[in-house]
Amino acid sequence: MNEAHTILIVEDEPKIAQILVDFLTLEGFQTKVLHDGKDVIDVVKQISPDFVVLDIMLPHKDGLTLCKEIRQFSDVPILMLTARVEEIDRLMGLGFGADDYVCKPFSAREVVARIQAILRRVSAPISKDDEDNLLVYRSIELNMEKHICKTAGNTLNLTPVEFRLLTALIKKPGVVFSRDQLMNACYDDGRVVSGRTIDSHMKNLRQKLSVTNPDDEILHAVYGVGYKVD
Repeated sequence: MNEAHTILIVEDEPKIAQILVDFLTLEGFQTKVLHDGKDVIDVVKQISPDFVVLDIMLPHKDGLTLCKEIRQFSDVPILMLTARVEEIDRLMGLGFGADDYVCKPFSAREVVARIQAILRRVSAPISKDDEDNLLVYRSIELNMEKHICKTAGNTLNLTPVEFRLLTALIKKPGVVFSRDQLMNACYDDGRVVSGRTIDSHMKNLRQKLSVTNPDDEILHAVYGVGYKVD
């Protein structure tokens, strides 16, 4: 499947960018590289990449700002690269709509594996036993095959993680999911993910739903336990 996918790499260190290009090319991906944040938005709109690898520290415009701007018009999967190890920076990246992050120094093989895993999650159906590709709950309509979310007739740009979170919740209305259960629904590669990361994703998801349908509150936090739809 890789030959059809174009990966946009935004990295200001040419050696790191080239290493990623080399490893991705070996796996059959096409790549495009930018070394600063100046033209990123225009390029994403022009070439519609299948995946964006985005460094946080960039000349002209930082990666977090770019991630937030991309999310205003696209749900393309985004993986953040960061040399900052503080948890707050990672959560900020995810809070702005990133799907994953990798801390420098990193293994190029790990980055490629993360990209492949996210692309598999995007293309694979979430529920194998659904006879219908459409999952509907109140004002929410999820098309599993096309990975489209509509609420009150409006299409939402959800990240792959947000889509999987919402799917897990609305398949069992009223059931309270712990953060660990939601992590398992979103990440299938066995990684350790902070519960605060799930909180960041849920915050983004609730904001997106409230913008299109403010009178129909569906997602609820259950203090000390997790989340549910009701």
